[in-house]
Amino acid sequence: QVRLVESGGGLVQAGGSLRLSCAASGNTFTRLGVGWYRQAPGKSRELVATITSGDRTTYVDSVKGRFTISRDYAKTTVYLQMNSLTPEDTAVYYCRLFPLGGSWGQGTQVTVSS
Repeated sequence: QVRLVESGGGLVQAGGSLRLSCAASGNTFTRLGVGWYRQAPGKSRELVATITSGDRTTYVDSVKGRFTISRDYAKTTVYLQMNSLTPEDTAVYYCRLFPLGGSWGQGTQVTVSS
């Protein structure tokens, strides 16, 4: 069973950048797709970006051109590089196998101040 752990969140000013990491255990990770999700206060969780085992990527419109999802097969880690952050990006960010799903981790808090 693959277990994913998120890290890299923090407090940043608008216009700044953060890189989130999703570290995986389990040797089947490299053959699986992964998605980054986020949940802002009072809002439902939304899918932000996905990456397939073949490194094809998708993004929600609100982050296109600002966020980049990538994976390091050697480190079994998926990253979410977030640039030009705005207060609307404030949320708890989660990673999860996509589209397989599975359990949710603790997430990592991203707070963007104006």
